[in-house]
Amino acid sequence: MLQNDISDILYFSHSLVLFCSRHPTSCCSVAEIMSVLFFHTMKYRPDDPKNPNNDRFVLSKGHAAPALYSMWTETGFLKESDLVSMCQVDSALEGHPTPKQQFVDVATGSLGQGLGVACGMAYSGKYFDKASYRVYCLLGDGEMSEGSVWEAMAFASYYQLDNLVAILDINRLGQSDPAPLQHHMEKYQRRCEAFGWHAIIVDGHSIEELCKALTQPRHQPTAIIAKTIKGKGIPVAEDKMGWHAKVLPKDMAEGVIRDLQSRILNSNKRMYPATPTEDAPPVSLRNARMPSAPSYKPGEKVSTRKAYGMALAKLGRYNERVVAMDVDTKNLTYSEIFKNEHPNRFVECYSAEQNMVSVATGCAARERNIVFASGLATFFTRAYDQIRMATISESNINLCGSHCGLSIVIINNLQLACNFQCIPKATFFFKVKVFSR
Repeated sequence: MLQNDISDILYFSHSLVLFCSRHPTSCCSVAEIMSVLFFHTMKYRPDDPKNPNNDRFVLSKGHAAPALYSMWTETGFLKESDLVSMCQVDSALEGHPTPKQQFVDVATGSLGQGLGVACGMAYSGKYFDKASYRVYCLLGDGEMSEGSVWEAMAFASYYQLDNLVAILDINRLGQSDPAPLQHHMEKYQRRCEAFGWHAIIVDGHSIEELCKALTQPRHQPTAIIAKTIKGKGIPVAEDKMGWHAKVLPKDMAEGVIRDLQSRILNSNKRMYPATPTEDAPPVSLRNARMPSAPSYKPGEKVSTRKAYGMALAKLGRYNERVVAMDVDTKNLTYSEIFKNEHPNRFVECYSAEQNMVSVATGCAARERNIVFASGLATFFTRAYDQIRMATISESNINLCGSHCGLSIVIINNLQLACNFQCIPKATFFFKVKVFSR
């Protein structure tokens, strides 16, 4: 019965996607995965997407947004008319997910970034919230070529994020060429295992295999490597190049939709997700302020970076949701002062700037934490796209780069940093002195 019920959801959502999607083939390969996740595995309140106890979902392959929207249409949160108007000028549903929708925590679509954000959510859930919610991230095989994915894989295993599940949609085909490993599933498995993940190969179109894999007990992060067919259910496009990001001709779409809808056994029956455990602590970020600045001795010369570390540590005394992270430069940025005083709220990200920004974005999602991420200013350029996506996500993260400005050229022009002024929705402060009037 469960398989029949999920199949009905699958066929219904599939038909909605085909009706309005600009990425139909990419959505078709994840249809079973999404249906099982949203109506078998995940625990959440569909009428309250931002509930802190809900399981989290990150669609790293953001171009499959229509599949995500169809799931929320099936829950009743969206209307079918909302989905049909997607990407129109007056529609809130964009071609890639953004937080304009309550059920989207972070913007995705710049490939390779979703898993790092999911790591931040999972870290917060395990170590800060100490709650039961789990984090699921759906990736495409094309983005497995991005180095940021493997930075996140290393982070997740190092911190034993056993509340994190990555589902890899291995549909073999990229945008203009086949993906490098195509359907060599064991190679994906060995790579994930080498990074410390529990890796399971499944048929991504088998509801039974997906349900079984997603409920396996685990003591480490889990990668479900799903072998799928791009364009599944569209005979002319199944496993064929040249169909990426192409809207189906109307007559072709209507034929496939009729076939899908004819397979629905009970169109009136609805499935509901399991209710989450109510154990995420209430959080307030409003009282994160210092009653007074750190005290300095008269005439004392204090570097701006040391002032940052001292102020951050003091701020942490007044709100337990203040979190700091660094990229193995804490002795230079003086974030080590915070670590020494609040060791359980310090996250060492090692030399992986782009992953640190993604982790910070995930930690700050749903207003769970106030995050300060620090490193050498010029090397934040490695994370430029992650910072750009964080602004689109309207993420309230704080990035502190030391050794910035022209003065550093005296030491090393390699570390000269005068960038970032053009990032939208971001406020920049350039402090030249600790003491100012």
